[in-house]
Amino acid sequence: MQLNELKPNEGSRHRRRRVCRGGKLGKTGGRGYNGQKSRSGGTKYPGFEGGQTPWYRRLPKYRGFKNPFRTEYQEVSLSDLETFDAKSTVNPESLLEKGFVKNIRQPIKVLGNGELTKNLTVNLHGFTASAKAAIEGAGGKAEVI
Repeated sequence: MQLNELKPNEGSRHRRRRVCRGGKLGKTGGRGYNGQKSRSGGTKYPGFEGGQTPWYRRLPKYRGFKNPFRTEYQEVSLSDLETFDAKSTVNPESLLEKGFVKNIRQPIKVLGNGELTKNLTVNLHGFTASAKAAIEGAGGKAEVI
């Protein structure tokens, strides 16, 4: 078998439909009689709403800047850490089990809201200065992972 002997399977290739040349799709060629869509070049750009002001002009202009490289943290309070047993380790998996976070792939930061009386080893992605001081003040460790 040579390359010049290759042929497509029977019925897999179709001839292009040539409209407006007689037969079933003669005369108007499936376009109807009048109107913008019956004319040649009569289609408008995507988003054209028949002369009504399009949605992208009705909406207010976007202002400002959103930094795509900003790190969005899930927030956990010191009062949430109070629910753990003393001398236990707090990590993203344990917070997910207790229901304090929804996603362990997103970084977690401890905020200094509330009080902490138990000594805990906290292995998370970030701490505020007051939260770190409160954890170490209660005899625990604040480790950044």
